[in-house]
Amino acid sequence: MATRWTVTIDCARPAELAGFWALALGYVQRPAPAGFGSWEEWFAHHDVPEEEWDEGAYLSDPEGVGPNISFLRVPEPKVAKNRLHLDVQVGGGREMPWEQRWPRVLAAVDRLTAAGASVVGEEMLDGRPDHMVMADPEGNEFCLV
Repeated sequence: MATRWTVTIDCARPAELAGFWALALGYVQRPAPAGFGSWEEWFAHHDVPEEEWDEGAYLSDPEGVGPNISFLRVPEPKVAKNRLHLDVQVGGGREMPWEQRWPRVLAAVDRLTAAGASVVGEEMLDGRPDHMVMADPEGNEFCLV
């Protein structure tokens, strides 16, 4: 039996970054835990000080397949290259024919740069573009494949 896990992203602005990643991945705001009508109710029940209620944001896959994602406020900025990154398979992944996959990757580049991402670089394979290296609005690298 596999162990459930969550991706956690340290950031300066959890709600804003969660909004970006919801758009990028098709995720939704994670519902409050069972038995609570809202995250605020859950925070109050667990005696989380009200000034800390905006220190995190939480997303989930609406189909329940992918992992949950947490965004936690930290005081320090990102200072180096990620040692772990997401490959977002907007084109269908490398098993999809390049002629179908690459236009989808380029469309996602346009959509995500409009939402605050930036292009880091285009990676080549066998003489043609293979994937785009991007950075989210806080500089965290990810790839569009």
